[in-house]
Amino acid sequence: MSKFKDSFLVAQFGKTHGLKGELKLHLHTDFPEQFTKGRTLRTDRGDFVIEHYNPKRKLIKIEGFNTPEDAKKLTNAKIYSSKEETKEYCKLEKGQYFWFDLIGCEILEAGEILGAVKDIQRLPQGDYFLIDTSKELIKEGFAKTFLLPYLEHFIISVDINSKKIEAKGAKDILEAS
Repeated sequence: MSKFKDSFLVAQFGKTHGLKGELKLHLHTDFPEQFTKGRTLRTDRGDFVIEHYNPKRKLIKIEGFNTPEDAKKLTNAKIYSSKEETKEYCKLEKGQYFWFDLIGCEILEAGEILGAVKDIQRLPQGDYFLIDTSKELIKEGFAKTFLLPYLEHFIISVDINSKKIEAKGAKDILEAS
């Protein structure tokens, strides 16, 4: 897995579909537009070039895989992308951020460091920051981790360059954890 050390899972090939070697594509990303014709995909079974992708039907065709029998060789292969590739193929709108840019950011409320974003969890209610509480607050008896909803109500500002997220109501959530 060292080949993908600085990469992350963005999709996985599923079952074959039809007679021309198409496969279902199971996305693990919010950016299906990155699956463009001619792009080379890095997988745990080698590198492959996209012949075409149908985002509505979530079907992908890989160059050189023209029959269901050929395509079956790719079933369950995992597709990875680096940060650089993601930034190249995925365009964000103002106020949107890549998860890998948010992870590691400090969470501050009224100047106090509450902790740092360890991970982002996608739950049915929405996305939540999993925050490792600061050592100082843990010493005061607060929980080691807590979840903060990634909602406008709680997030005042995000500064990716300084790796800081200003929040409100986050300490109340920590206290209740």
